Amino acid sequence: MNKKITKYSEIKKKVDVDTLKCTTEDLAYLTHYLHNRTNDVSKYYLPQAEEYFESVVNEPLQKYLSINFKFDIPFPTPKNPKFTFIDLFAGVGGFRIAMQNLGGKCVFSSEIDRYAKKTYELNFGEVPFGDITKINEKDIPEHDILCAGFPCQAFSIAGKRKGFEETRGTLFFDIARILKEKRPKAFFLENVKGLRNHKKGKTLKTILKVLRKDLDYFVPNPEIINAKDFGVPQNRERIFIVGFRKDQNVEDFNYPNPTGKKVTFSDIKENNAVPVKYYISTQYQDTLRKHKERHAKKGNGFGYEIIKDDECANAIVVGGMGRERNIVIDCRLTDFTPVTKIKGEVNRDGWRRMTPREWARLQGFPDNFEIKVSDVQAYKQFGNSVAIPAIQATAKTLIEKIINNERKYKVNGLKYIHC
Repeated sequence: MNKKITKYSEIKKKVDVDTLKCTTEDLAYLTHYLHNRTNDVSKYYLPQAEEYFESVVNEPLQKYLSINFKFDIPFPTPKNPKFTFIDLFAGVGGFRIAMQNLGGKCVFSSEIDRYAKKTYELNFGEVPFGDITKINEKDIPEHDILCAGFPCQAFSIAGKRKGFEETRGTLFFDIARILKEKRPKAFFLENVKGLRNHKKGKTLKTILKVLRKDLDYFVPNPEIINAKDFGVPQNRERIFIVGFRKDQNVEDFNYPNPTGKKVTFSDIKENNAVPVKYYISTQYQDTLRKHKERHAKKGNGFGYEIIKDDECANAIVVGGMGRERNIVIDCRLTDFTPVTKIKGEVNRDGWRRMTPREWARLQGFPDNFEIKVSDVQAYKQFGNSVAIPAIQATAKTLIEKIINNERKYKVNGLKYIHC
C-alpha cells in the first residue's frame, strides 16, 4: 500500500511542480483543487486535477491524499475563513496576504508572468492560472470579493459600441465580464495614480460608468491612497476603487484614515552588511551625477536621488530610474572586490541600490516571504506589487461594511465556508 501524502511539499516532489517548465494549466488545477478539496469549490478543479496527477504518477490522486493533508508553506489559508475572494493579476500575492490576514480564503488566482507564478507558488502553495483573457468567466468559482491590481490601458471606442463593450480589448474588460457573470458582493481594484487623468479622465470615467451603470454596483468616488500613510516608508500613491452589489445596501463608504505612524528607511534597512554587488561603480556614479546635472540645467528634477536613513523612499517602479531614485548610503562594506564585471571600481562613498528584500519591506511583505528568483525578477515583482498595509486597511473597511449591513438588513452577506 502506498504511503499517504500528508504535506504539500510531498505533492510538489511527486509531480515536480515547476512553473517555469509547465506550459499548461495542469499545475494550477491541481494546486487549486488541493486548496479547496473539502468545499464546494473543488468541483471547478477536481476532474482536471485527478487526470493530471494520474497521468504523472499512474495512480489515483485520492489514493495518495491523507485526510490530514496540510500545506507546509509560509502563508497558508486561515483555518476558519470568514469570506472568499479571487486574486486577479495576482503578481506575487500582495492582495492575497492582505486578504488572508483579514480572514479570507482565495478560491481562484490568475497571473501571466511565469516568474511571478514561481514566487506565488513558493509562498502560497498555489500555481495561479495564466492569461486571464483566455479563461472563461463561467469556470471561475463564486466568491465574495474580487480583487485586482490591473494595468492602466486606454479604450479604443469604435463604431457604435457603448458602455460595457467600450472596454473590450482591455484587461478591465476581463474584470467586468467576471463581475457580470459571478456578481460578487464587492470588488477592490487598484491602479496607478495616473489613471485619474489618463486620456484626460476619459478612461476612469468609462470604468466608473461600466461599474455603476452597466454592472449596477454602488461605487463611491475612487481615492488616491499613499502607502507611506499606512506604515511603510515609501511615497507610493495609487488609486483605489471599491464597489458593492446593490443588495448589500451599502450607500456610503469612507476610505481609511492615515495611521499617523511615521516610518523611515532605517525601519526597513538590512540589519547586516550588504553584498558588494549592490554597490555602484565609480564610473556609473559619475554617469548618474552628469545625468542629473544636465537635467538640472534644463530646469528638470530628473535623476538619481539619495534616500537618507531618516527619510521616506520614492515609489519603487520597474524600469527607467526606478532603482536610481532610491539610492542609499551604507558604509558598512569592507571588501570592495567586485563580484561582477564593472567599469571602474566600487565607489567608496557607500552608494548602493536597495536590496530586493528592502523593496519587499517597502511594500509591506513580511520577512518570511520567500524570494528565490534572480534580483532582476525580484525587483520587477516587488516594483509591480501592491503596498500590502494600504490594501489591508482599505479591505478591512470594505469587509466591515458588508458584515455590518448583513446584520442590519439581514441580507445574504459573506460566505462562511468550511475548509
